[in-house]
Amino acid sequence: MARPVTLFTGQWADMPFEELAPKAKEMGFDGLEIACWGDHFDVQQALSDDGYVQNRRDILEKNGLEVFAIGNHLVGQAVADAVIDQRHQGIVPEHVWGDGDAEGVRQRAAQEIMDTARAAAKLGVKVVTGFTGSPIWHVLAMFPPVPPQMIEDGYQEFAERWNPIIDVFDEVGVKFALEVHPSEIAYDWWSTKRTLEAIGNREGFGINFDPSHLYWQFIDTPAFVHEYADRIFYRQ
Repeated sequence: MARPVTLFTGQWADMPFEELAPKAKEMGFDGLEIACWGDHFDVQQALSDDGYVQNRRDILEKNGLEVFAIGNHLVGQAVADAVIDQRHQGIVPEHVWGDGDAEGVRQRAAQEIMDTARAAAKLGVKVVTGFTGSPIWHVLAMFPPVPPQMIEDGYQEFAERWNPIIDVFDEVGVKFALEVHPSEIAYDWWSTKRTLEAIGNREGFGINFDPSHLYWQFIDTPAFVHEYADRIFYRQ
């Protein structure tokens, strides 16, 4: 097989997984990057029910598809966002939202991403794509003036929240690939560099390359690929 072409199922989350799989094959895709929302992949059910994981595999096999990654962007967003509000309530599972207390949501989201690594390993997947949230995105208008230390503190907070998560990824042999994207801790060329430095350039933390967001920010995407080639774990 030439380099496989996959469909990220997140934009199709209103369609049952069993209906989407044959459509993806009909459209010519080799496999799927399965989203952890809709009914496509339930992290907690995957961990508690071996039959559920086998069911996902059976649907893929029946339709001649492979699974190359699972994506948990929505929960990942709540791990490090500075502001947690009703926007997050609309995207995270009820057990992650809980009573809506902001720090509680962040902690439960972190646990869910750890569990996503465990569920990915159980499915036989080596990459989880997603978002991280950001302690600093809300200040990037830079007015009122933002002290440089506030930005540095934001990267430190990101690292403190995500290092324990990546510890679990390392334990189960799965890597996390951040989609560099507005609203994330890494949203352009330089913030990607700073993010990787903040987390110590850990082998378990890298990039999900989606050029669409970079392109409309007028970022040289070939230069981005050349610079971060060894950190790109997945391509959309």
